[in-house]
This record gives sequence, structure tokens and C-alpha cells, in this order.
Amino acid sequence: MPDLSTASLEAAVAAASMALPVAVAYSGGADSSVLLHICARLYPGQVQAIHVHHGLQAAAEDFVSHAQATCAALAVPLHIARVDARHASGQSPEDAARRARYAALIAAVQALPPERRPQSMALAQHADDQVETLLIALSRGAGLPGLAAMPAHWERAGLQWHRPLLGFGAPDLRAWLQAQGHTWVEDPSNAELRYTRNHIRHELLPLLEQIFPQFRTTFTRSSAHAAEAQTLLQELAQQDLQQIGLPPAIKTLQTLSRARQANVLRYWLQQAHSTQASQAQLHELLRQVATCTTRGHRIDIKLGHGKIVRDGLHLGFIRLI
Repeated sequence: MPDLSTASLEAAVAAASMALPVAVAYSGGADSSVLLHICARLYPGQVQAIHVHHGLQAAAEDFVSHAQATCAALAVPLHIARVDARHASGQSPEDAARRARYAALIAAVQALPPERRPQSMALAQHADDQVETLLIALSRGAGLPGLAAMPAHWERAGLQWHRPLLGFGAPDLRAWLQAQGHTWVEDPSNAELRYTRNHIRHELLPLLEQIFPQFRTTFTRSSAHAAEAQTLLQELAQQDLQQIGLPPAIKTLQTLSRARQANVLRYWLQQAHSTQASQAQLHELLRQVATCTTRGHRIDIKLGHGKIVRDGLHLGFIRLI
């Protein structure tokens, strides 16, 4: 990790080249506090803050009060987005809160008049968050998309999304806040070890620090390599999809290697039908494609929210939900 100074933080945020005006997702915690202070220094009059009130704990109102005081001191407009982040049966609380948070950020931006609407959204995830994401992906047997962890930049809902702090560790960010005399709030739920990320943060990362002191840099580098490889696979999938056509022609698909068939089918399902196949489902689909050599051969396999069938000389997708 680079030595942390105001100059290095400003350089990292400036390097993101965020389109202005920018909204900062501001929880009041340490990480988003760093991001808000740096953005306010770099882009005076061009920064807004959005605070998502999850309504999950009594301390939430204290978070709002702190956010209001901090934004008033920085002359940064603050928008409070209140959401119901309770999780449904079978859904993880972390996933429910994350989905509600992103939906609230998008809704808060879209509710603003066009002349005040931010062009970019700045998020405060850092190197520790990236390592946690990578470790969770490894524990689930993820492929390249999971190992690539969190992207530094992407587009969604008409916004440019940025994570300019991925190159900095959590301890360094807190040390910077303390050195600057800035305050932040602690979320009590961050200490609850029943959440996987918290368990990793409090139990595993300290051990990694002892054994591999540079783990934040090296793990983040590995994720960057995975992201680069995934980009290449997507480019190859785009080329192969042009070759096999839409909908995919079965005979042309069969001319590709098994690995390229799997790659292009994953891409087709995601891009054309917003669904994904498990490894077992994909293997079965490849088996059925390989054996589809006669006019009467059927292909029928359920996956995601639909099923893939043979439709004459092509693969078809039928939505079931």
C-alpha cells in the first residue's frame, strides 16, 4: 500500500477522472468520511453526499445527525435516503442491505432535477474490502468474475460509478482521519462476527497481516489480473457470439472448443437473458449440445429463470418466471 498522505489521497481520487458533479455515498463511517473530505477539497461546489438510512438499528438516527453536521461544515448538500433493508426468507442480511443501498443511491440521484443531478457516484470501498471480497469468492469456488472482486469503475443507471480508494488499507485511512482531526461514527454491526465479512475482517485479516504483511497489495494485484483475464474472455465471447449468431446456431457452436462454447454460452445467457447457469447446468448444456447431431434430438435444460431448448437449428431460451 502507498504511504498515506493528503496528497496521495487527492492523487488517487483525481486519477479516477470522475465526471462532475459527483455524489459521495456517505455513511458517516471512517472510509466514506475520508472520501467525502477529499472530494470536498478537490471539487468545491461540485460534490453532494447521499446518506442511506437502513432503519436496521437504533444508532441509525445518530448516523444521520453526524452526516448532517459534517456536510454542513463542508458546505456539501446532503440527501437522506430511507430504505427498508430487512432481508427476505432465505436471503442473507448483507446481500439485502447491499441491494437496498444501491437501489437507494440510484433513486436519490434520479429524484434530483436534471440541472443538479450528479454524473458520477463515488464509493469508499478500500483494499481491505477488496481482499474480503476475493476471499469470499475463493470460498465459493468462483470463476474469474468473482476473483476479479470489485471493479474500480463501471456504468449503471446512467451514472459513472467509481471506487478511488481501492489502493489504500483501512488502518491507513483511519490514521489519516485521526491525523486530520476528523471524526466519524462506528457502526455497531461491524463488530458482529455472525456476518461473514466481519469474521474475515476481525479474525483472518490480522493473521494475514502477520504472515504476509503486503497482502493488501498482492491480493489486490491478483484481482486485477483476474479482471484483465475476464475482459479478454468477454471480448472473445463477443467475437464468438457474432460467429454463432443470435440465437446461437447449434452446428456453428459445435465447431468451437468446449471451453469457448462454455464462455460464449455464459455471455449469451447474461447479455441476452440476464441469467446465469451453475457449473453443473452448464456442463449438462454442453453435453446436450455435443450430442445434438440428429434432426430429432432435443435440448431441454432448466437454468436461472428459464430453460434452454432446441428451436430448429438454434438454441432458444424460454422464460419461466
